[in-house]
Amino acid sequence: MELPLWMPDSGVSSNSRGAKTPYKLETKSLSYKISCKMEHSCFESPKRAPKFILKDANCKARPREITAIAGPSGAGKTTLLEILAGNEDPSGRRVSGQVLVNDRPMDSKRFQRLSGYVSQEDALFGSLTVEETLMYSALFRLRGGRREAAGRVKELIKELGLDHVADSRIGGVGWDRGISGGEKRRVSIGVELVHDPPVILLDEPTSGLDSASALDLVRLLKQMVIHQGKTIVLTIHQPGFRILELIDRVILLSDGIVLHNGPLSLLEQKFIVAGLRVPDHANILEYAIDVIESIDPQCHVEPTRHLLPQGNNGEKERASQSSEKSNTYLNSWSQEVLILGRRFFSNIFRTKQLFATRIIQALVAGFVLGTIFLNAGSTVGPLALQTRLGFFAFSLTFLLSSTTEGLPIFLQERRILMRETSRGAYRVSSYVVSNTLIFVPFLLMVGILYSVPVYWLVGLTRSAEGFLYYLLVVWMVLLMSNSFVACFSALVPNFIMGTSVISGLMGSFFLFSGYFISKEDIPIYWIWMHYVSLFKYPFECFLINEYGGIHGRRRCLEFREGECTLNGDGFLRQQGLEELDKWKNLGVMLGFILSYRVLCFLILWFRCYKIRS
Repeated sequence: MELPLWMPDSGVSSNSRGAKTPYKLETKSLSYKISCKMEHSCFESPKRAPKFILKDANCKARPREITAIAGPSGAGKTTLLEILAGNEDPSGRRVSGQVLVNDRPMDSKRFQRLSGYVSQEDALFGSLTVEETLMYSALFRLRGGRREAAGRVKELIKELGLDHVADSRIGGVGWDRGISGGEKRRVSIGVELVHDPPVILLDEPTSGLDSASALDLVRLLKQMVIHQGKTIVLTIHQPGFRILELIDRVILLSDGIVLHNGPLSLLEQKFIVAGLRVPDHANILEYAIDVIESIDPQCHVEPTRHLLPQGNNGEKERASQSSEKSNTYLNSWSQEVLILGRRFFSNIFRTKQLFATRIIQALVAGFVLGTIFLNAGSTVGPLALQTRLGFFAFSLTFLLSSTTEGLPIFLQERRILMRETSRGAYRVSSYVVSNTLIFVPFLLMVGILYSVPVYWLVGLTRSAEGFLYYLLVVWMVLLMSNSFVACFSALVPNFIMGTSVISGLMGSFFLFSGYFISKEDIPIYWIWMHYVSLFKYPFECFLINEYGGIHGRRRCLEFREGECTLNGDGFLRQQGLEELDKWKNLGVMLGFILSYRVLCFLILWFRCYKIRS
């Protein structure tokens, strides 16, 4: 009977999981090409043929075996692994040939949910502990709720040998040292093991580790193939002799061509046939990479043992009759928002740079600005009016610029988001909504800490209604800026580009707001920038709040020969503003917040589901 391609999602413990269906991966005449226009040399030679990263690659990865993809730099190791992991659609225009899972064509999206893929870089939240990291992954990928997830995490921590660091934070850049590199790599593997995938693919899992940590990691993988029957495929670079003893099968690549696919013993026999001898000081794989040009890919040596384990027919029959859930999410949309919200909450309040610094910054800025512009709101005359306008302008400059420091956090979350959504953990919409909901109360707190001291020290309109409206505007400004940064963090490739783009656009918003150059003096071809400026609408709100209403009509701003020549109401008319605009502008600001969040969702959705590495 043919091996079934898919298996049902499960979250039960190993004691009740029982035997798993074995999975075999195979490529037939697989090629991966890059179009000529991507190469710099193509400008010199437009007729040059496309470059092949993989060319007619035929290889297999079998259950209950560790298969290592090896070869010199640029051989195509990672590209082959990405295709086997379903990260590159086998039916895409760059790929030709076949990728088979148990002798059936691969469905990339379904296979991604079935398997576990561990990238070379450890994409983990430094603020979370080891247990929390695994727990959040389990909540997204297991059925049965929190109790079932907690049981699986406890079991997995023991299996991975992480008991002694279960309550330790991951750590990383901007954090204390945290756990070691080898322990981080085990956590990254654990994140992909919570749903007990029958296939695990790892990109350079031993890279950056010392020899002892690397050996321990491969021993852990070996135990999985022996006791759990998993199919494990990994890329590896210059493995030690003891690691090679744990590897069952090697796919040796050179310039995208498979030179060998089988046990190392057969590779050694190829050398004997070719008249080559492995030196005593080198292991077989190191020597193969050194003399890779001497290996004939057509040289075939018959294996001395049958490598494909035969599955139990009854087991195959049961698996083929399962109810399949691979195309559905395990949690409802609201449950995903709740789980992600808890994780965001932990990250924000444990990230000192974002939480403590923003709190201190808001308080200090409020008191400093309040003392600089002390009682500026109660003085009369043209200079006093200009001083208050300068205060409003600088306040907005500070508020709109202060949230750009969240860019590196958004970029880190984007990497993790793309990894988790590609494996079917949750929806992109759940991520965007939960991120927004968590920042709403956090930024309200920041707004209160800033507004309370600055409003009363400057001496703005002394009424509860005026203060509450001022606080509402400040809060909306912070939400606008945060949504703006979230949107462009989804778009830009890195921190440097993000900082440049965000700073440039913020500067443009200030320039075209109407404060530095009046609306009438802006060239007609730039007037659209005036209406999309994040600076314009809150600035007008501050003016209306200060000089509008009954108190504005009674308030004299300029005296001449003992008579009032300009009151608050007249000043607003000079600016082309009406009382009703204070609420219209808030509606526009809310529209900006929602628009940037929707645009953020669309960009992330496109990245996660349409763009492949």
